[in-house]
Amino acid sequence: MIVCHCRHITDRDIHSAIDWMRAADPATIITPGKVYRALGKAADCGGCMPLFLSTMRANDNTGVPMQLRGLRRGQQEGAEYEGRRQGHRVP
Repeated sequence: MIVCHCRHITDRDIHSAIDWMRAADPATIITPGKVYRALGKAADCGGCMPLFLSTMRANDNTGVPMQLRGLRRGQQEGAEYEGRRQGHRVP
């Protein structure tokens, strides 16, 4: 099925690119931009983006690798907060 008419991208192209990226680097986070780059193309009008994303989500290899899940949560729980104090605003 053709997903993007502007760039002539099919669902098979998207699935092949995702499978190739996962095989090349099991720890990578797969994004639409990376899929476009793997195909040697770039988004044009963006009209295909909803279908492009749903095609990506249908692939089992797009999940976040286990070793990368929960990193943000883990950093906040175990580390001391280094941001501004709550009273940093001028009244």
